[in-house]
Amino acid sequence: MSRFVVDTNVPIVANGDSGPDNTGSPSVNCRIAAVKFLQELLSSGKLLVDLAGDIQDEYRRHLRPSGQPGVGDRFYQALLNSAPERVERIDLPKRDDGEYVDLPQALIDAGFDRSDRKFAALARRENAPVVNATDSDWLNHRETLFETGIRVRFICGCDTSTWFER
Repeated sequence: MSRFVVDTNVPIVANGDSGPDNTGSPSVNCRIAAVKFLQELLSSGKLLVDLAGDIQDEYRRHLRPSGQPGVGDRFYQALLNSAPERVERIDLPKRDDGEYVDLPQALIDAGFDRSDRKFAALARRENAPVVNATDSDWLNHRETLFETGIRVRFICGCDTSTWFER
């Protein structure tokens, strides 16, 4: 069974929403890719989240627990129902300064987005890929992520001009 860390932008894009950065509506192709990925994850994969709930807190701020109206909301509802065969909660310890123990210093030094650090740290700890749809931080720091052993799956590709409607 494949295991993934899923950045919040993936279910947001699956819902067809613009996301926290208000970057615009996702393109149809990107939205389809996000929907397909989440459906596959819910049917045959495993979602990794941190035991302390930092990732779930971020999902809560951007998704609807009722599971409606979008596929991203349904994904969040499945997480809340926490089917043990689909969700694995992992201890993700923090240092005294609040940074995650498993987050490479090189990413901190490079100014990697604070809100994405929990996903990167969990991916590194579990040697599982982070799934990204339209967050350019993952693309901008791709080299440092790769050098520190963090794999990113870009379900909408790496050409940002195709990520949003024009």
